[in-house]
Amino acid sequence: MSEAKGKKLFEEKIENEVKIEARDWMPDAYRKTLIRQISQHAHSEIVGMLPEGNWITRAPNLRRKLILVAKAQDEAGHGLYLYSAAETLGITRNEMFEQLNSGKAKYSSIFNYPTLTWADIGTIGWLVDGAAIMNQVMLCRTSYGPYARAMVKICKEESFHQRQGYESLLALSKGTAAQKAMLQDAVDRWWWPSLMMFGPNDEESTNSKQSIEWKIKRQTNDELRQRFVDATVEQAEILGVTLPDPDLKWNEERNHYDFGEIDWEEFWNVVKGNGPCNKERLAARNKAWDEGAWVREAAMVHAEKKAKRKAA
Repeated sequence: MSEAKGKKLFEEKIENEVKIEARDWMPDAYRKTLIRQISQHAHSEIVGMLPEGNWITRAPNLRRKLILVAKAQDEAGHGLYLYSAAETLGITRNEMFEQLNSGKAKYSSIFNYPTLTWADIGTIGWLVDGAAIMNQVMLCRTSYGPYARAMVKICKEESFHQRQGYESLLALSKGTAAQKAMLQDAVDRWWWPSLMMFGPNDEESTNSKQSIEWKIKRQTNDELRQRFVDATVEQAEILGVTLPDPDLKWNEERNHYDFGEIDWEEFWNVVKGNGPCNKERLAARNKAWDEGAWVREAAMVHAEKKAKRKAA
């Protein structure tokens, strides 16, 4: 197929809401954009297990421990779905891991903050997973078929994660004065990093415009961030916590909440690898990769033996 014909078919599919599949012709820039976005998403699922895994052995009771273990298992599965989707675009899993472990590839900056108390775990479920869902629901309609299909199952499980986190915080909000203070402290620390999860403002985003034209994304960073703020304020009121933003107020004319300016210097500092836990996260991933080498080798040997028996 000529490039001109392939481009025409590609544009017609995008226009008519027909999914682009792995064997379809696609522009190189579309492929590269998807590889970057899907692999970054996959890395975020895997690295995101680290701050929560820190609390599995310290959960306050067996029920909370079981929920947290189940959540970590879900995140591992999400990473698997997404790495598999990215592989359909021509990149290997080893290449993606090499990019992550070397620091070349990015993952969500939110996971470079520490989980200091048990309230952080619930707050991650409420705010971080809530922001993730706001981002990810639209990806169920993304133009690339393998990515869209993976996101359907991921979003269902992420919804459980958010409900679990919020339910945990509700329990704290009805507890002792110390528990309520711990809850407020966690919200104070996670609110602004959660708003940063949507990425830079639209005028600073180098990828959003083209991604929307290709229907990889359906809404801009600022539109999603606004939706998240609007949805979260009432939830905070139910918990009895104060969101740490003196500029947060309802705007009748816009029919949205106004909110303060994000500290973009902090955002870019974390993205560049200078956050509180960047080095710790990369060290943990490299340690896991090195110590898991024998498992990968054994799995490959087993697969080869299985294939030989089948061929015999």
